[in-house]
Amino acid sequence: MNLRRILVVDDEESIREFFEIMLKREGYQVVCAPNGREALDFLRKNQVDLVISDIQMPEVSGMELLVKVKEMDPELPIIMITAFGSTDTAVEAMKLGAHDYIQKPFKLEEVKIVIAHALEQRILKLENAQLKKELGSKYAFDNIIGGAPPMLRIYEMVRRIANTKSSVLITGESGTGKELIARAVHYNGPLKNRPFVTVNCGAIPENLMESEMFGHRKGSFTGAIADKKGLFEVANGGTIFLDELGELPLSMQVKLLRVIQEGTFKRVGGTEDIQVEVRIISATNKDLEAEVKGGRFREDLFYRLNVIQIQCPPLRERREDIPMLANHFLEKFSKALGIDVKKISNEAMEVLRSYHYPGNVRELENIVERTVALEPGPAILPESLPRHMMESHQPAGQLDANKIEIDEENGIELEALVGDFERALLVRALQQTGGVKKRAAKLLNISFRSMRYRVDKYNLGSLSVDDEDDREEKLG
Repeated sequence: MNLRRILVVDDEESIREFFEIMLKREGYQVVCAPNGREALDFLRKNQVDLVISDIQMPEVSGMELLVKVKEMDPELPIIMITAFGSTDTAVEAMKLGAHDYIQKPFKLEEVKIVIAHALEQRILKLENAQLKKELGSKYAFDNIIGGAPPMLRIYEMVRRIANTKSSVLITGESGTGKELIARAVHYNGPLKNRPFVTVNCGAIPENLMESEMFGHRKGSFTGAIADKKGLFEVANGGTIFLDELGELPLSMQVKLLRVIQEGTFKRVGGTEDIQVEVRIISATNKDLEAEVKGGRFREDLFYRLNVIQIQCPPLRERREDIPMLANHFLEKFSKALGIDVKKISNEAMEVLRSYHYPGNVRELENIVERTVALEPGPAILPESLPRHMMESHQPAGQLDANKIEIDEENGIELEALVGDFERALLVRALQQTGGVKKRAAKLLNISFRSMRYRVDKYNLGSLSVDDEDDREEKLG
């Protein structure tokens, strides 16, 4: 049984007793310290998942403790306790790295939600760090983030194919990270110290495509004032990444097929065969099989390039990765822009989770960058997010079918919509019960077995704890 351990630091015995009783009832391990000095001594020798500390304490104040804890473990979340009306001090604490603050007198449900959210973020960060640690020696994933099942399948696929030289076709909607996957394949294989050359097939004018891909001889056309190597020649010995492959003109498809089959090509205006050995990784957001049937893409080239296919899932199919991605982008842009935004509020995260993201991960990244740039405070709030996100957001428990617009052309994604609603209610029930699945099931009037199934289905394990019934079910 892996209970989350929480350290409570307060010089008032009644406050320590309150938290000890409440947190143990919610299923957490609790350790109490009467002052900051003893808390630091404990933290130097023991691991905890969360610190809850009063701001006003003798000897070592809560603010001093906060700074020292962040030096020891920058990722350890700290919730500060403040007196009513002392929000200025609490905001200053958040600027120093506190996750959140709670005010006296305490509102029990609010305290539970703040604690559950802090632990959720802690668990997400630890899981992502562990995932990258386990995969780090095998994958150079850079900014690829996510632990959802579709992403785990991609990681495993990359591991299996990186050491081959087979052609790879990466499919998926725009903004799903196809180039990052291509780079992961290249940099985890034997060609990692060789060139990785990107060709955007949709950005090069058709009349310049051949020259860009294969180079040209001096004087071969107006403006050719010197010999020039093409991108295939530059990539020799390494990998060439053909992005937006579906935009490649038919005339170039024939020439590309020849390079694949024979390993040679001629520069524009040249007569000499140039031999190259490259691995080809392609990416497209188009349905190439439909393009083949429509006569817009050569069937023989399609089969040459589609030896191994990797499908990148849209963000709406891996919503459990949204908090991890959003926090990653928050940290990235806070540093890059020099703006001290510390966290995303629970309400704002709910909006981010519920949005449909037609632009996928790239759109989420742009949203977070814009919001960080414009955010005046230490935390991203719902009103800081783009207006269209707020207008499309339907809070859990307020779903009104009459207000959902059904597009005449594209319709709606019923299963995704219902799934989002169900997930939001599950999250609320788990937060209200401190993650105890049996109690959450009673709130939702479903069986315990059904609750366990749904927790697994929506990857809500980070919000739940194993209670007696859960352990008995597993043993049974």
